[in-house]
Amino acid sequence: MAALICGSLAFDSIMTFQGRFAEQILPEQLHILNVSFLVPTLRRDFGGCAGNIAYSLKLLGGNPKPMAMLGADGGDYLARLQQLGIDTCFVGKADDTYTAQAMIMTDLDNNQITAFHPGAMMQAHHNRIGPDAGAQIGIIAPDGRDAMLQHAEQFCKAGIPFVFDPGQQLPRFDGVELRALVEQASWVTVNDYEGKLLSDRTGWSIAELSRRVRGLIVTMGAQGSEVWVDGVATRVPACQPSAVMDPTGCGDAYRGALLFGLERGWSLVRCAQLGSHLGALKIAQEGPQNYTVDLAALPSA
Repeated sequence: MAALICGSLAFDSIMTFQGRFAEQILPEQLHILNVSFLVPTLRRDFGGCAGNIAYSLKLLGGNPKPMAMLGADGGDYLARLQQLGIDTCFVGKADDTYTAQAMIMTDLDNNQITAFHPGAMMQAHHNRIGPDAGAQIGIIAPDGRDAMLQHAEQFCKAGIPFVFDPGQQLPRFDGVELRALVEQASWVTVNDYEGKLLSDRTGWSIAELSRRVRGLIVTMGAQGSEVWVDGVATRVPACQPSAVMDPTGCGDAYRGALLFGLERGWSLVRCAQLGSHLGALKIAQEGPQNYTVDLAALPSA
C-alpha cells in the first residue's frame, strides 16, 4: 500500500537558546518589541512536513509518496529521499526559487519561535492528484495555501481518503474554507492550540468536528493525545522519552505512525499509541529525520 503525502519539503536551520523566551519577552512591552537571542549552536537539517512524515512512515515499513516542491537548491534533498528508498515521482522542482526554509529557535522549555520562507512550496499547486496516483490513503499537511485547497478536492475526486493536518497554515484559511476542508477529509489531526483555533473558525466544537469525519486526533505534547470518534474522546498517554533533545518534527513522526496504522485498518486509539512511541523516539534525537526505529520494540507495530 502507498500513502500520498502532500506537504512541504524544507531545510531546517535549528538553533537552541539557552534560556527561556518568557524571561526575555515582556508582555507589557510588546508594542516596542526588540529582542535578540544568543544561539551558540546552529544545525541544518532536512525537514518539512512531507519529508518528515515520509521519513517516519518509511521507518515503519510503509510506502510513502511525498507530493511536494523543491527549489533550485533542492538536489541534495532529492538525492536523500531516493537513498532512503522513498518514491519521488511526485516531487517537483521550481528552478526560479529556493527550497522552503525554516529557521527554528527552541528554548529550554521546548517552546519554539519559527521564521518560515515558503519558496518553492508556493508552487505546490502545480502538482496534481489524479486517479492514477497509486495511493490508498493520503494526508494534506501544511503546504502552499492553494495546493491544500486543490489537493483536498483532488483527493475526493480520486476517491482517496485523506487526513487533514492544517498545522501552522491553519490561520491562512477562513471558516468557510476550513469547514469545506473538514467535510472533504476522512480524518483530522491537530495539536491542542490548532484544535482551539479550528473550533473557533468553523464554529464547531471538537466533539462536533469529530462527528463530521471518521475521527479526530488532538496531540498535546507531553500530555499525550485525545482520540475523538463520534463526539467521544479517549485519552492516549504520551510515552516517556529516553531524553528530551529537540521537539522539531515530533508531530510529523506521530503522523507517519497514524498513516501506517490507518493503512492497516487499525483503530484510531492503536494508531495514536504508535504515534506516541514515534514521538518519543524523535524527541530524543536532534533534527526531524535523524532517529531510528526498532520495530521489534514497538508493541503496536
